[in-house]
Amino acid sequence: MSWMSVLPPLVAIIVVFWRKEVIVALLLAIVTSELLLTWQGGEPLVYTFVATIERIISVFASEGNTRILIFSLLVGSLLAYIRESGGVAATVEALLAKGLGRTKRSASLMTVFTGIFVFIESNLSVLTAGILSRGLFEKLGMSRARLAYLIDSTSAPICILILLNGWGAYVLGMLDQQDLPGSSVTTLWSTIPFNFYAIVTLIIVFYTAISGRVFGPMKKVEEQPVEHKDIPEHVPSNSKARYMLVPLSVMVFGMVAFMFGTGGGDITQGDGSKSVLYATILACVVAYFMLITSRRNSHKQLVDIGFKGMSELLPLVSIVLLSLALGASLRELGTGTFLAGLVGEFLPLFLIAPMLFLAGALISFTTGTSWGTFAILIPIAAPMIIALDLPAPLLLAAVLGGGVFGDHCSPISDTTAVSALASGCDLLEHVRTQLPYALFGGVISLALYVIASLIMI
Repeated sequence: MSWMSVLPPLVAIIVVFWRKEVIVALLLAIVTSELLLTWQGGEPLVYTFVATIERIISVFASEGNTRILIFSLLVGSLLAYIRESGGVAATVEALLAKGLGRTKRSASLMTVFTGIFVFIESNLSVLTAGILSRGLFEKLGMSRARLAYLIDSTSAPICILILLNGWGAYVLGMLDQQDLPGSSVTTLWSTIPFNFYAIVTLIIVFYTAISGRVFGPMKKVEEQPVEHKDIPEHVPSNSKARYMLVPLSVMVFGMVAFMFGTGGGDITQGDGSKSVLYATILACVVAYFMLITSRRNSHKQLVDIGFKGMSELLPLVSIVLLSLALGASLRELGTGTFLAGLVGEFLPLFLIAPMLFLAGALISFTTGTSWGTFAILIPIAAPMIIALDLPAPLLLAAVLGGGVFGDHCSPISDTTAVSALASGCDLLEHVRTQLPYALFGGVISLALYVIASLIMI
């Protein structure tokens, strides 16, 4: 299919930035991909209509995808219960009374450290930090775009550096299939100091949190504050911070427990999609019982509140659904494999790591998935490492960092959508305001891979 396989993601990206319609952009990209697949298979082109519908339906054939979508809906219920309880406003008042989150710096740092603490799963990290900090950011006049940037740019870099989570287990499973010298675990841990994008991004995040300075489109957003209605003006008389903190704690610690349980006692082998879904359901149940026992709401009212919360997130859940469908279609079309081939076989050795980083960024950006990027590029990088006797930690770190870099820039990434969801920020506003920071970190990382390659190769 060669260069034509790049057309679907190009259609998505052009429509996103031209019409500001993410759902339409994703749908058109899926139609374009399915049209190419239909033409490639020799089927009548009118079959594209049916193929597009079936592609979207096939997302639910994956248990992991279905769990992600149900989890995304249930987050709406959890947010609605916490909002109805007054727990958000009560938590903000409690933190301010204790001197925490009283300034923009302390609120930003608390958000970052919350994301770091919940390193067990990237979606859980952004969700916890986003829910906890939304009220404080509004109280202090900081935009949700800043919050979305802080949680998004903390979660994935931390997950790919700490590795005691589903990310580490996923990459380790792929390394076990390669014939790299030495232990796969040792090789994976050795990538940490060379994962320049993750390290540089966290440095930029801490600088932003400590200095309080923002640049580019984010500065313009903060100069035009938008009134939000997530926090009631008056905290209900019987509301306490525990109405927010207890469900969140149940979700976080439940996630850890379920990771241990699904991994047979080994947290690195736990199932992330199962664990985050089970933990979110448990948190919803706890929030429901806390509200029902407070006698402020009837069962019927709480059911209505839960479904209303789900309905508020339907647009973002639809984006996640279409992103997953597009990713599957692009894999079958071979978009990632074609882009990976652009790295070439005749590059100077010191340019291989930088090119793997760029290839990873390009694949992740155009397909919207960092994990899919790892699956494409690790089997390509491993034979190069063996045949050319190249340093495995450096090349593998370039692949991992490139995948996260592209994901941070991509408007069709499901992770980007979840970050916007958790912070209550418009998706395109989040992409637009985070992009300059991600590009700056990417340029620095690329330069570091060139320098490291000149030294090590």
